[in-house]
Parts: sequence; structure tokens; C-alpha cells
Amino acid sequence: MYGAAAQPLTHPVFSRRFPSPGCGGEKEAATMNRLGKKGDETLIEMALSADDDIAVLTKFKSTRSEGEECNGPLCETTSTAESEVPSSSEGLNSTETTLLIPEHQVIDKRHQSKDSIFFRDGVRRIDFVLAYVDDLNKEWEKKLERRKEFERNLENAGLKLEREDKKESEDGKICFVKIHATWDVLITYAEVLNIKVPIKENDIPSTVENPLDCMLAPLRLPKKVMHPEPDYFTAPFSRDKQELYLINDESTFFSPSMRNRIVNYILTRCPYGTEEGKKKFGIKRLLNNGTYSAAYPLHDCQYWKKANDPNCESERYTLYMEWARFLRFYKEQPLDLIRKYYGEKIGIYFAWLGFYTEMLFLAAVVGLICFLYGLFTMDENMSSKEICDPAIGGEIIMCPLCDQDCEYWRLNTTCESSQYSHLFDNVATLFFAIFMGIWVTLFLEFWKRRQARLKYEWDLVDFEEEQQQLQLRPEYEAKCTHKKKNPVTQEMEPYLPITSQAVRFCISGTTVLFWVSLIIASMIAVIVYRLAVYAAFASLMENTQTLQPISGLLTPQLATSVTASCLNFVIIMILNFLYERIAIWITDMEIPRTHMEYENRLTMKMFLFQFVNYYSSCFYVAFFKGKFVGYPGAYTYMFNRWRNEECDPAGCLIELTTQLTIVMAGKQIWGNIQEAIVPWICNWWGRRKARNNPENLYSRWEQDHDLQTFGALGLFYEYLEMVIQFGFITLFVASFPLAPLLALMNNILEIRVDSWKLTTQYRRPVAAKAHSIGVWQEILNGMAILSVVTNAFIVAFTSDMIPRLVYYYTASENEDSPMSGYINNSLSVFQISDFPDRNKPKLNPENFVICRYRDYRYPPDHEKKYLHSMQFWHILAAKLAFIIIMEHVVFIVKFFVAWMIPDVPADVKAKIKREKYLTQKILYEYEFEKLKERLCQGGKQATEEEFITTEGRMELSRAM
Repeated sequence: MYGAAAQPLTHPVFSRRFPSPGCGGEKEAATMNRLGKKGDETLIEMALSADDDIAVLTKFKSTRSEGEECNGPLCETTSTAESEVPSSSEGLNSTETTLLIPEHQVIDKRHQSKDSIFFRDGVRRIDFVLAYVDDLNKEWEKKLERRKEFERNLENAGLKLEREDKKESEDGKICFVKIHATWDVLITYAEVLNIKVPIKENDIPSTVENPLDCMLAPLRLPKKVMHPEPDYFTAPFSRDKQELYLINDESTFFSPSMRNRIVNYILTRCPYGTEEGKKKFGIKRLLNNGTYSAAYPLHDCQYWKKANDPNCESERYTLYMEWARFLRFYKEQPLDLIRKYYGEKIGIYFAWLGFYTEMLFLAAVVGLICFLYGLFTMDENMSSKEICDPAIGGEIIMCPLCDQDCEYWRLNTTCESSQYSHLFDNVATLFFAIFMGIWVTLFLEFWKRRQARLKYEWDLVDFEEEQQQLQLRPEYEAKCTHKKKNPVTQEMEPYLPITSQAVRFCISGTTVLFWVSLIIASMIAVIVYRLAVYAAFASLMENTQTLQPISGLLTPQLATSVTASCLNFVIIMILNFLYERIAIWITDMEIPRTHMEYENRLTMKMFLFQFVNYYSSCFYVAFFKGKFVGYPGAYTYMFNRWRNEECDPAGCLIELTTQLTIVMAGKQIWGNIQEAIVPWICNWWGRRKARNNPENLYSRWEQDHDLQTFGALGLFYEYLEMVIQFGFITLFVASFPLAPLLALMNNILEIRVDSWKLTTQYRRPVAAKAHSIGVWQEILNGMAILSVVTNAFIVAFTSDMIPRLVYYYTASENEDSPMSGYINNSLSVFQISDFPDRNKPKLNPENFVICRYRDYRYPPDHEKKYLHSMQFWHILAAKLAFIIIMEHVVFIVKFFVAWMIPDVPADVKAKIKREKYLTQKILYEYEFEKLKERLCQGGKQATEEEFITTEGRMELSRAM
């Protein structure tokens, strides 16, 4: 059936055109056919210098007649270019050398728009742009020498450069160097980077259509947008097997994202000289020392209109119109187009964010139902009825909430807050806590399946993270002067001595502990604030007539909680701003060996800090506030000065809800402002002079230069923001069922804000591969397990559910209304005459004899005066039993669900096996035909042995 695949030049499948991934600038030029090109025309020398710490960049040499050499793998007619030097008006920098093109190919700039992504010849595509400010400062000569050496080495590596003088720029200060990767450069590094390319159109039938597709039609995007190119079987590129691949046009065979990824790989490893006895290399260093001000690939057009070139696909415009506008919030995301334009790493982020948002819809609906249940049953809540009843709550005199200055108060003053507390503290809370424990498992397991499908569709099944992420970081190679032999490759490679690593880790660990301690200290400061201002709020609300109408709603406890939460949020933002820079600095100081190590170390540092920073206040309110108060006459004090806080008689859950709402909503609002408004203002300010310039003056590379930079850590902050949000809706969701709904609304906006800023406000990022969300998956798994524990403790110790259940089954005396009398039962009695002078209020105008407080202790006339009663121990035992039972039930269900749901769908497994089989078959048949040709030409014994070996491999492939 597939025997014809051995004749790739005549097989109809191999004659198909590979879809153009970029702009077709060579349509009218004669198509270049290199399918039969011999491998010995280009020599690739990969050498290691004995006196150098880094691998020398790949050199290209090409043979010419009479032994002449040419610059680069494609021997162009440079003599003509050298003899016909353009004038200075054509934008050449007189101080630096340039690669010149023939005069008849030069386009008159006065009549040609500079909003182009091609060289002046209109043929060679701009794959990367370098920018620098050519100012005469004290380091001008040193920077000039670095640039000359760096650009000379880039040309030696086969790249073509074209320069734009600063006189041609909009502000007259910035020079630009445009870079083009030739075919030989692309195929060489495509093999080095193991890039997969098409060999055969996919013949596996698509999945059976979903019967609900007709209902989901309004949510769908056009097929051309969702699937911008056909599906192919792919194989890693090899320059010796070019006729095997579906190469129709060399200029469009590699997509722009692949091209900029290859050029960036060269830029990060290209040397630029020796300074202080050390070899210096890489564009990152040149950017850091100011030699260049920017390095970026170009967007293919302006986002608000298509490119003038009719052969350009204008993918940026398509992404903006179909994806980045908020009015498209209800539409699905064009993930294949995102991956094609930005690369797999950004594509996998938006796929995860979209899937997370879809799953949040279910959690939001259930949370809203639980909230509505609390709302509709508010009037039926017996506890709030008794508190609000003047005959019950109005007759209960509560002990003062602070020493001396606070007065005795009546329980019914907390009527409104007790009613609102029922919204979140009801039987639905338990159900929702258990539901979210199962939901988070479903989310993680179904994401693994979605991720597996994307890995297959995006040719990442055989992608080895080691090939990309485990490559040595250039900074590691430069800073590590010691070398040792790699036991696997048997080659010398740099390494960091154990002693140096230990010292760096100690400094790093100490720094992280210091900042975590600083967070804890700031949280203690906020607690002290709460303790110190409570008396002030109580006195203010008691004596201010204007606050009397809202005194029932805005109690001193609530006022203290709200202001403390706002103060805590401000402190969180400040510490977060400072620590981000510290975390990057200490991670750089550790000199991680690989890119993966760098990202993982930075991720763990940042997440640990953010975890403590954002969640510490919520943990305090949930698990510490009101738990170590003592009782009247024997209160506990912080630093022997400030009396510990008490919970509201209706419980601390409403305060946890307030804290969670302020921190979560504040973070999301601030994050969207930071992500959308700040870049927009910066871009507006930077381009305010260029807005009125015509296209022939404001070039495409200048337009992109004026945009913000989407740095290497851009996605890191996006993931971190979402993972912190994930913690809010899982760790404390039992206290706030509306948290998933807030997260859902935020994420719908987040997707469009992220897409809008990436498409319109940022330079095009360098494409990068990734087959998963990386270490974030493990962090999410850890938070999912922790969430079961925290929610069990919230239900048991923060809410009043367990005490109410114990009263219902053990102490209730009214069969018609089992919960009547609960409030009186939950409050202990204290004799005012037992107050020590330190605690006794200054005033007691009504001469109260006793007051009540929230606890389970014996009354003053009991022999065990003020000791914990037996009911206290019953409730404590019930709480511990509930925690154990809930955790075990939820964990058993979680693990069962995880076991039941396979990580890889069955149809994806079948497709992967089918593709591997066909790919191996095509490659073996190709080798088989090549060996047959060699046998016909030569007939050596070694060739016959290869022939027999290959034939055996083909038989084995058929058997498999």
C-alpha cells in the first residue's frame, strides 16, 4: 500500500504543497529546487576549542570554482554588490561594514513603504532585528568594536545582515540591523534543534462529530482560523534527506516562528570577543551592557489592518480580529494559529488557561447554587433569629471586647452580621467543600488528557525536554571556569564546584528565609494593628451620632477586619514588587546549569514567597483568630500587651470571607490594570511623536521597537498569577462559594487581556517549544491535596457547623425546633465581680452582674469554675473525627477518579502508534531505495551488509 513512498519525487502525496506559514515574498521569483542537492556542497564544522570554555558557533564553508571563498552557504554574486556601493542616503552606516545588494534590487525608499518584513530587495525575509543607540558617550568605541565583531561572526555563521542608519529612524537616534537566515542556515539548525517537518499528509480519519456541535456553533470560529494548515505526519529534519520532506517553496517551508527560533539560537551563542581574559558571547550580554538596546523578531503586519502584500497571511491581524478583542469573549480560542504564530510554549499556556476557565464554569454554577441556598434560607436560620430577637439576643449582655475602654454590649447589635454569616456558613458549605475536592481532581486529570491530545496534534509526542531545556545556559558556560569529563558524552564540559554551589545555596536559602520572615513580621504587624485599633473603632462608633444608622451593619469587628484586609493587601503588593527582583537576582547568583533548572528554581522561590505572602492572612483568620483568646479575667495577650482578638458571636467565617474577597478581588483588579493599562500608557507615550508619521517613514521594525518587551519570564508571571488564584478558589473555597464565579469572570477577561496585550502591546516573542506546563503541574497537584486538608479544617474549626450538629444530636430539648436555644448554649457565663482591674471596664452604668462570652466553660457557681465543660471536649472530638472522615472520603474519591480516567485518550494512543509506524516505514523505505541505488553503482560488501540490515529493519517494522 505504501510501496510508492520510496519514490518521493513522483508520489502524489509528496507532491503536495506545504502550506505557507508566512508571507510569500518570492512568489514571482523562480522556485528553487534543492531536492536532489548533494550533501557535500556544504561542510558543517562543529569544533571545540581547547582553550575556550564554550562550543564554537557552527561555521559554514562553501566551495567555489578556482578555490574562491564566499561568505555564507549561498554563494551569491557579491562582486557586483561590492562594486556598486549605494550612497549614504540608502541608509548605510559609514562606521560599520555591511552586506550590500545589487543596485538594481535596491528599492527607492521615497516611493516604497517601510511597513515591510523584507529586506530592501523585497525578497529576503527579516527574521530578527537588532537595535542600538549610536551615541558618542565614553563607551562608544568599546560598544562599536563589540558590534563589529558580533555582526562579523553572525555573517560568518551564514546569516545575512542589512543595516538601517539612525538618520532613517523616526527619532534620528536608533540604528537597526535586520537579519535574514538563509536556507542552508535553516536546514543546518533545524537538524541541530531536531525540528519536525511534514513527510506525508495525515490519513487517519478525524474523530466522530459531536452531536452537540450544532448547539455550539455560535461559539465556534471559522475553520480557516481554527486550523490554518492541514495535518501531516512529521519526522525530524535531516539535511541528507531533503527529498523526503514536503518541500515546495524553500522561502515558506519553515514558518516565521521556526525561523526566529533558529536565529535566536544562533544569537544566544555567537561570540563577540574576549574581555578580561574571558570569552564573551551571546546577545543577552550585549543587551545587558547596552551594546544593543533591543533584539526581537517582527510581527507580520499591523494588528488593525492586513498587510499590503496580498501574499502575506497577516496572522497578527487575524489573531486580533478573532481572538484578542473582548467582544469575542464567548468564542473558542484559535490554539493552532496561536501555536503557529507564537510557538508551542505560549500556545500551551493559552490552552491551559482556556481549559481552566471552562472547568471553572461548573464550579461557579455549583458555588452560585450553594450561595443562593444560603440566601433563600437566611430567614429560616434559627441562630440569627435568636440573635436578632429582642427577647433573646436583646437580653444577653456580652463581655467587653477590649480592656477598660470597651463597654458591655447586647448580642442583638450583631443581628445583620449574623444573618450575612449564614450566606456562607450553612449545610451547603460542607457539600461545596467536598465537591471542590473532587472538582480539582477532575480538572487536573482532564487537563492531562487535553495536554496529551495537544502533544500529538502539535508534534510534541517525541519532543525531549532535554533537547531544548536541558541545553547548557550560555551564562553557565561563561561563568564556570572549571571543566570535567561528561560520563555520557566523554567530552569536557564546564561545571560548578561543590563548594561554590554550597556557598551560593546558603546565601540563596538565607535570603529566601529572610524575606519569608519579613512577610510573617508584616502579618504580625497587621494583627497588632487589628488589636490596637479595635478599641478606637468601638469608641468611635459608640460616640459618633452620624454612624448610628449603620452601626448594626458596620460593627467594630467588621470595620477592623475590612481596614486590616486593605492594609494587608497594600503590604502584599509592596513586598511582592520588591521580592520579584530579589528572586531573580539570587537565582542568577546560583548559576543554574540548564534553562529548566533556572525556571524551576525561580518558580519555587517565587511560589513559596507568593504562597506565604497572599495566604498568610487568610490562614490567620481561618485557623488562629479567636482560637487562643482565653476567657474574661484570664485573657491571653500578644507580647504581653495586646489582647488577642475574638470572633464574632456568629463565628469567624464571615471575616475569612471578607479577607478572601478583598485580597482575591484586589489582586485580580490590580493585575489587570498592571497587564493592560500600564503597557498601553507606555506604548502611547513612546509613540506619541510617531503616530502621525506615514508608513514610508515609520518602518515595521521601528513600530515593533516602540512596543513593550515580552521577556523570557513573561509567561512565568502569567502562570504565577493563575496558580495563586487557583489557591484562593481551592484552599479557602469552603468559606466563599462565590470564589469560583469571581475567578471565572476574571479569567474570561484575563484571556482577552493577555491576548490583546500580546498581539497589540508587545513585541513578538521568540518562539519556544514546550510539551506541558512544566513544574506548575506539580504545584497544582500539591495545592489540590492541601486544599482537602484546609477545607476540612475550615468546616470543622472556623464555621459553626460541627457545634450546631453536636447541639442538634446531644443537647437539643425542643423537638419542634431542634436548634432553638443553641445561641444560649454556645455562650458561657462570667461573673463581673471576678474581673481583675486590668480587664474591668471603667463604666457599668446599668450595674450588670454577669456577662456572656463565646466558649464552652463551666459557670462561676460550678465547682470547676471557668474550666472547659464536657461539651467542649465532645465538640473537639467531633471536629477531629469530621476532619479524618472528610479527608479520607475525599482522598479515596480523588484517587479513584484519577485511576478511572486515563491520562492519554485511547484514540490519541492509536494515532500516535499509527504515525510512528508510518513514519518508520517511510524512512526505512527511503533508506532502502538509497541503498539499492548505491548497490547499482558500486556493489561493495559493506553496502550489501547495509542493504540486508535495512531490509531486516523493514520486515521488523511490518511485523510491529
